[in-house]
Amino acid sequence: MVELHSNFTFEGSKGITDGVLGTEHQLHETVEITQGINDWFETGFYIFTSAQASQGWQWVGDHIRPRVRVPESWKWPVGVSLSLEIGYQRYRFSADTWTMEIRPIIDKQVGRWYLAFNPVLDRSFHGPSVSQGLVFSPNVKAGYDITKQVNAGFEYYGSVGPVTGFLPIPQQEQDIFAVTDLNVSPKWEFNFGVGVGVTGATDHLIVKMIIGRRSAKRGTRTEERFAP
Repeated sequence: MVELHSNFTFEGSKGITDGVLGTEHQLHETVEITQGINDWFETGFYIFTSAQASQGWQWVGDHIRPRVRVPESWKWPVGVSLSLEIGYQRYRFSADTWTMEIRPIIDKQVGRWYLAFNPVLDRSFHGPSVSQGLVFSPNVKAGYDITKQVNAGFEYYGSVGPVTGFLPIPQQEQDIFAVTDLNVSPKWEFNFGVGVGVTGATDHLIVKMIIGRRSAKRGTRTEERFAP
């Protein structure tokens, strides 16, 4: 599968802070290429780019993400998978340049409702967040099938601080997106959302879109990520 993740920050951080570019009016385009190995293992690769009026188009970094899941033949009551994402991003775009993400994924279709929960653990290996250790970053998605082709709902993205002690709420990252998913073909996926940051540490207004093309029959609906 090949996906293009696009997001644009209308209202975010401004200027340059300690060499890191502000996010306001940044356009991010990410190419994700995923290869399934069998019915329980796949590997994804990300190419991150950014464009901004004062900076032009630039390469940001690359990540690799192997993922395993519980096969459908096991007939578990919920979808369960686990991914490990490791990669590099340039300092101009993130003070933490080498990072790792552990993402458990739990999802379930209940009637017309689709529900997913990602209790993510992040870890920085180079940058100011190294001392925080594991950071808890929960993600939640809830969508309702209005028709067979249209699903509408919300997505939540948070980063609340180290697992040993959460940060004060104003310092946490909290984003809520209103989203729509179109299921017009088994070979295509489309997601569009408008998000608002509800704390001072979060970009205030973001628009995001994901377009994906599958090269083979669609498998489980388990969400690897629905992040911007």
